[in-house]
Amino acid sequence: MTNIIAVTMGDPAGIGPEIIIKSLTEGELSGAPVVVIGCAQLLRRILAMKITGCAELNVINEVSQARFAAGVINVLDEPLSDPEGLQPGRVQVQAGDLAYRCVKRATALALAGEVSAIATAPLNKEALHLAGHHYPGHTELLAQLTHSKDYAMVLYTDKLKVIHITTHISLRKFLDTLSQERVETVIAVADTFLRRVGFAQPRIAVAGVNPHAGENGLFGDEEIRILMPAIENMKSRGLKVTGPCPPDTVFMQCHEGMYDMVVAMYHDQGHIPLKLLGFYDGVNITAGLPFIRTSADHGTAFDIAWTGKAKSESMAISIQLAMEIARE
Repeated sequence: MTNIIAVTMGDPAGIGPEIIIKSLTEGELSGAPVVVIGCAQLLRRILAMKITGCAELNVINEVSQARFAAGVINVLDEPLSDPEGLQPGRVQVQAGDLAYRCVKRATALALAGEVSAIATAPLNKEALHLAGHHYPGHTELLAQLTHSKDYAMVLYTDKLKVIHITTHISLRKFLDTLSQERVETVIAVADTFLRRVGFAQPRIAVAGVNPHAGENGLFGDEEIRILMPAIENMKSRGLKVTGPCPPDTVFMQCHEGMYDMVVAMYHDQGHIPLKLLGFYDGVNITAGLPFIRTSADHGTAFDIAWTGKAKSESMAISIQLAMEIARE
């Protein structure tokens, strides 16, 4: 089994190229067994701008030529149609198409066993759609490419881990589609994922849908009709599950060590507490795929793209975590 990690460029008009260069030339990741899937010419352009604070590097275009040594970034070239015409901080068709092609190529390599995990730089959903690739985000794209049915988004820090019932859908659609089956599926995915990363007996908390987890039906009955039967069913299978828990306290309880992971009901319920407590070191993971996929837990930051201001901590941690989990 290979120990090589593939890193996809994401949207090249965003901060992806910068944070990839910084991540792979600073600290422990310098010389790590990583291959970047993206436009080699654009990386050279970013380096020539001298905005990353990194010395001039050799860029190698083929995986077969990869030399995992300090001062070298290995690139599996996925060229832009017009590298010189790409403009930073703007939604562009060629950028959205490149982001898609990078993920597709990395997925094929992972499924073939040529890389052991994928770490993705952020893509821009508007650019992705403009290029004709109609996916809500990385999670759904990877699920379709791998034909995965039971999957979920995990946000991961050392002290707080959150998994989501739903992500990129409206609150109305979330309420209309919430089901006991989906809740049970995500609890099971959470348990499997936590065991995979080293938790022998995972402690999982399920956040409520409504304020105060419904207050026994006073503020909504989703907890009574959907969440409680799902939780009891998973308990009967031997899983250690608690809930429904009031959403305004359960994330801090997890952060303080009471639980190993929280099942969040919808996108912002999980994202807001994690980004508040771990904005710079949070990692996005897709649990339930046939391989490990991690990602920086932030967007393309078009407003600071190609300025040298982007922080690379989340990208670097996502690559490091992919390496660690893949080794497990």
